[in-house]
Amino acid sequence: MVETTVGTSRPDAETSRLEPFRTELTGYCYRMLGSGFEAEDAVQETLVRAWRSFDRYDERRGSLRTWLYRIATNICLDMLRSTQRRALAMDLGPAAEGPGIGVPAPERVFVQPVPDGAALSTHGDPEELVVRRETIRLAFVAALQHLPPRQRAVLILRDVLCWRAEEVAELLESTVGSVTSALQRARATLRTVDRAPGEPFRSADRTQRDLLARYCDAFERHDVEALVALLHEDATMSMPPFRFWLRGRDQIRLALLDPNASCAGARLVPVAANGSPAFWQLRPAPGGGYLPFGLLLLDVVDGLVVGVTTFLDADRLVTLFGQPGE
Repeated sequence: MVETTVGTSRPDAETSRLEPFRTELTGYCYRMLGSGFEAEDAVQETLVRAWRSFDRYDERRGSLRTWLYRIATNICLDMLRSTQRRALAMDLGPAAEGPGIGVPAPERVFVQPVPDGAALSTHGDPEELVVRRETIRLAFVAALQHLPPRQRAVLILRDVLCWRAEEVAELLESTVGSVTSALQRARATLRTVDRAPGEPFRSADRTQRDLLARYCDAFERHDVEALVALLHEDATMSMPPFRFWLRGRDQIRLALLDPNASCAGARLVPVAANGSPAFWQLRPAPGGGYLPFGLLLLDVVDGLVVGVTTFLDADRLVTLFGQPGE
């Protein structure tokens, strides 16, 4: 929550006007920054700055929403000045061809996940929610990171959030011509980026639902042959924070059969992450029960799994997503 008035236990009037924007601002900042943790920090800073300067907000100069997005955009641009582009493992080098996964890379190297509930409003038409889920998929967010920060902001505001060019120009204190030019350049760059295919999560899609049920069953039985049969022949597998990744059903099969990397006894628990089919991978704890081992995101297309990304920093991700099953 944003700070409250000193001496009271309830949010003040300004806070009650600001808080409803938290989710959409988090979605915007996540697409800008590529990290659920950084997006939360950026939005919290946005709301705190807005709360502190609310007495200077002038409705005649623009809507409250535009004012908040201007603050959030400036915060994101400041954060992006000192960081490298976040990426997926597949963007960092060729697929592995031998044993060993190397040493972990710093967290800032990779696009990080985000909870659906933090970045997506569940209100509105279900089909619109499916479209919004597509825009927080890992592959889409990774593609956005190829854009210079201001172009990134323009493309998100215009093509994802459907703002008018005049609104974006006002927010960025620019001209409609400059916004239009930036959008054209951003679109051209995205057309050159090789984006991993994948469908957003569709709970009502029987084909997708059946695939996920069979994947979970094979995974929990540690039936490698059944699991590999659900993969596309060119499927990829990666495990941030390691740069290591694999391409191809045969390579993934060998990795799953490695006794030093066995998932025997593990369970999968559904979680809402990045608008995609996603699960917590839980492994047996020494004293009984299960502990989070990784956050598993799947890319699925036409009844097959085309990509498997397992984020291994489970202890940290639990602070963002909550305990499995909550």
